[in-house]
Amino acid sequence: MAPKSPEVDRTSPPPPGRPSPQAAAPGRRPTAGDARRFAVGQVTGWIRATPGTHIWLAILAVTCCIAAGLPPHLRSYLLHSVSTNLVELRHHPIRVLVASALWIETPSGFACYAVLFELVHATAERWLGTARWLLVVAMAHIGATLISQRAVRFGIRDDRLPRSLAHTVDIGVSYGLAGVIGVLAYRVPRPWRWGYLAGVLGFFGYPVLRDGTFTDLGHLTAVLIGLCCYAVTPPGRRAGAAPSRSRRPRWTR
Repeated sequence: MAPKSPEVDRTSPPPPGRPSPQAAAPGRRPTAGDARRFAVGQVTGWIRATPGTHIWLAILAVTCCIAAGLPPHLRSYLLHSVSTNLVELRHHPIRVLVASALWIETPSGFACYAVLFELVHATAERWLGTARWLLVVAMAHIGATLISQRAVRFGIRDDRLPRSLAHTVDIGVSYGLAGVIGVLAYRVPRPWRWGYLAGVLGFFGYPVLRDGTFTDLGHLTAVLIGLCCYAVTPPGRRAGAAPSRSRRPRWTR
C-alpha cells in the first residue's frame, strides 16, 4: 500500500519558484473593464454620499422636461401658479415656497445648474450632512424670498415699482444655491477664507448697490443667511478648527 502524501495547508506559502495569486495580482495590467468599474464605483459613491442634491436635481430634470414640452401659454400659467410673487404668497404661501424651488424659468439652463449643484450643493452636503445642508437651503430660500418680496411690496406701495411685479414669475433654485455658497465660507481654510468672502460679497452685493432688482436683493440676503449658519456647521470639521475629543459632534447624521 502506497503511503499517503501529506496534505498541503492552503494558508501555507507556495513552494519556492511558484508565485502566489496575491503576489501576481499587483503586476497585472489594468484593463478597460477595471477603469470602467472604478469610474462607476466613484460616481455611485458620490451619489450615495449626496442623496439630497441628486434627488433635487432629478426633480428639476423632470420639471424642465415638462415645461419645455408645454405650449407657451400653458407654461406661463404653470410658472405663475408656482411663483413666490405677492399674490401667490398671500393665497398659497406654503405651496409656492416649496414648489418654486422645483422649477426653473428657462429649461435650457438646466445643464448650468447641474454643474453648480455638483460643485456647490454636493460639496456642502458631503461636509454638513444631508439634514444640515437641507436646513441651510430652506432657511436661505424662504428667508430671501420673504425679504425680497417685502421689498417689492414696499416699492409698489410707494409707486417706485410697477404693480405688475405682484404677479411676476419668481421661481428657481438660486436663493438656496446662494445660501450654500455663503455657508461654504467656513469650509475654506484661513487665510483664503477672507478672499473667498470678499469675492462672494462683491459678486452678490455689487448688483444691489447698482440699484438692482428684487432678485439681486434676494441673492445677497441668501448669502448673508448662509453666513449666519455657522452654528449649523459640524464642530471638528470646520476649516482651521482643532479637533475636539471631549465632546461628541452636534447634529450628527
